Amino acid sequence: MIASILAIVAFGLNWGVDFAGGSILRATYSDQRPDAQELSGKMSDLGLNDFSIRFSGENEIIIRMPEVAQEMKDKVSGIFYNMENIEKGSIGFESVSPVVGDESKARATKAIIFSIFAIIFYVAFAFRKISRPVKSWQYGIATVVALVHDVLIPIGIFAVLGKFWGVEFSIPILTALLTILGYSVNDTVVVFDRIRENLIRGAGETFGDVIDKSLNQTLGRSFNTVFTTLLALFAIFFFGGQSLTYFSLALIFGISFGAYSSIFLASTLIAQVYSFNQRKFR
Repeated sequence: MIASILAIVAFGLNWGVDFAGGSILRATYSDQRPDAQELSGKMSDLGLNDFSIRFSGENEIIIRMPEVAQEMKDKVSGIFYNMENIEKGSIGFESVSPVVGDESKARATKAIIFSIFAIIFYVAFAFRKISRPVKSWQYGIATVVALVHDVLIPIGIFAVLGKFWGVEFSIPILTALLTILGYSVNDTVVVFDRIRENLIRGAGETFGDVIDKSLNQTLGRSFNTVFTTLLALFAIFFFGGQSLTYFSLALIFGISFGAYSSIFLASTLIAQVYSFNQRKFR
């Protein structure tokens, strides 16, 4: 987590057009699309350096770039008009203003904050019947700390990817991060729910023993669930096309670290809270 924070502070995020503003060109081919490397060379010959090329569907191509003058837009459009297998009427530019990009950042931040507080309230409500030896709202706090871990590390990885490989932080990656929040809290709640059940059944056992037993009972379930999910995500990563590459990569990182945090972080935090309470009231 510290390494991710340092990467975010040092490198920042390479915000995509959706957040930073810029121009988006869309075009559709009637036949086979050109090679991305070939097209990238033609764009670079025009003097453009900061752009990204994405394929969508079977025939569509999407090029994102910073806001440029109309003359440059005409030159970029000319590249496509000179191609034989392009549908001429499909070539078009759309612009995203920096104001809209700032609004997207603000909405994304609000969405994440709202999700985190909603999770705290849900977990506190779900565990309201067990206020001993740890209060129900403390389960919610431990869950959120684990979730911050699950989201922060992928963001740090994308800060590094953006700095050294030019990977843009886009709406699909944000969508993946929100998906990670929902997926990881599910895994954590399963572990906590087993702790709750064993607290009710296991009179005479220490709280540490209850946590240990609960983790052992849910370990196989956690591993199997994450493993089968990763199989699907790796299939999307390798065969889903370029438009889904970084979306699936963010999910792969987030769900992998989410499995780790549900087992080794969230439950350990609950044990630490219990130890703190014991020392506090001793």
